[in-house]
Amino acid sequence: MSLKNLLEENKGKIIAKWFDAIIETYPSDTANFLKSQENRFANPVGATISQGINNLFDIIMNGSDNEEAYAFLDNIVRIRAIQDFTPSQAVSFMFFLKRIIREELRKAIQEKHIYEELFAFEAKIDVLASSAFDIYMKCREKLYEIKASELRRMTFRLLQRANLLSEVKGQDSDFKEGNDG
Repeated sequence: MSLKNLLEENKGKIIAKWFDAIIETYPSDTANFLKSQENRFANPVGATISQGINNLFDIIMNGSDNEEAYAFLDNIVRIRAIQDFTPSQAVSFMFFLKRIIREELRKAIQEKHIYEELFAFEAKIDVLASSAFDIYMKCREKLYEIKASELRRMTFRLLQRANLLSEVKGQDSDFKEGNDG
């Protein structure tokens, strides 16, 4: 029996444990809500994570194109990038899958001597984890750009209200309303 067959047989259990491991990274109240609320409209975060990991698992297992996986990673990482996660915490969910598979399939992997298949599977996870980090960083950069732009707009409005804008206009063109650069 191959690793792929073992993964297919145990997919439901592995995905459920992976989902639980991801949800446990949230505060307990949030985790309880994400686990208990199954309505995708009432719980878009839980639905996005659940759908995303299901699709990621299939993509990794079937060796599909990483571009397809990138879209599912992007959905999950975007959520985690705007929350209070460090970069390592935000992308750690990919590494949870490795641990879960080793725990769930340890005995079968040892009996079938399919370590090479396991290492190849884990290498795919590592590549996707690197991509997840790249996505996280792009999201954080965009958030900082948005915050800086909003700060410039607020400063411009304050100067306008204080009638100080005419004094500043000639000195610094960065305070022009709507200037994002």
